[in-house]
Formats: sequence, structure tokens, C-alpha cells
Amino acid sequence: MELSEYVQSGLQILADSGCFSPSAYTVLLQTAFQSLLNAQADQVALDHPVLKHIDPTVLKHCHAAAATCILEAGKHKADKPTISTYLEDCKFDRERIEQFCTEYQKNKDTLEIILGSIGRCPLHVTDVSWRLEYQIKTNQLHKTYRPAYLVTLNVENSDSRSHPDVSFSCTMEQLQDLVGKLKDAAKSLERASQM
Repeated sequence: MELSEYVQSGLQILADSGCFSPSAYTVLLQTAFQSLLNAQADQVALDHPVLKHIDPTVLKHCHAAAATCILEAGKHKADKPTISTYLEDCKFDRERIEQFCTEYQKNKDTLEIILGSIGRCPLHVTDVSWRLEYQIKTNQLHKTYRPAYLVTLNVENSDSRSHPDVSFSCTMEQLQDLVGKLKDAAKSLERASQM
């Protein structure tokens, strides 16, 4: 498992018993797992009374670091020794490592199911449709008289799950910029395939 310096620093703060008491560590760890496993989980969990004394910026940093570590462990199907070694490098004590590993083992199967459902292939654009829209007034009744393009990308995934189309609005300059970048990408791909 390789994590960024930002994530490592968040884990090191989380390992510090001076910043996170045992009860605060437990609440944050459970909150990190619930935010990943439960679609209805929200930020209210970070408002837990045990976490009130911790600076919100530090709290969010450590929450993101814990969640990232959990995701990476799930992605690599890490075992207990691998996770333990990594957390030891981040200055976790034995008790916190054991608690992390216990919580991970308890939620491992659900985490792997969720990660597996995300898919591994990027979306494939199958068609593009567009139309020209001419905006006369804004919501505030100011006259604008400006054209805009409404573009819809029809997409599919190789795993045959349905995906909603991607729609966006842009000005003529933005559309020209997009077309130019797509042409550059096509040329780069053509050059790469000739090598």
C-alpha cells in the first residue's frame, strides 16, 4: 500500500494519543468506515460530542486519511500483517492497530462488494447530440442575448450496466476549445499507434 504524504500525515495525527483520545479515535474510525459503507451516512457523525475539542480542519484531514487507508486496504485486499506494518510506520501503537484491524475485518466483505460494484472500465462515448440554445433573459430578468450549446454524451460501460448520459452547457468558445483538445488527443493517439 502506497499512500500520499498528506494521507500519511493525517494517519500520524490520528495515531497521536495527545490529539485523539482512545474514545475519539474509536468514534473517528467507526465514522470513517460508516461514511464508506453507508450511502446515507453524513457529516453529522463528525459532530459527535467526543470530537468537539478537535480542530475541524484536523478532524476532516484525519477522517479523509482513515477513509483513504481503508479504501486502499480494500482495493489491495490487504491482510492484517500488511495493515499492521503500514500503521506501525505511521506511528500507531499496538492497541490502535488492533482496533483498526478488527474494524477492518468486520467490514471487509461489505467494503469489497462496494469496491467491486464501482467497475474497472471507464465509460465509452457512443454518441453525441447537441442543440443551440439562445438565452434572452436570466433569472433576474436581465437581458443577455447569448448563445449556448447544450451537449449530451451518450455513454455505456463494458460491464453493460446502464449509465446516465452526460450533459453540459457551454459557450461557443468553450465548445471550440473542447473540439480542439479532442482533435489533439486523436492526433496523439494516431501517432502512438503508428509507432
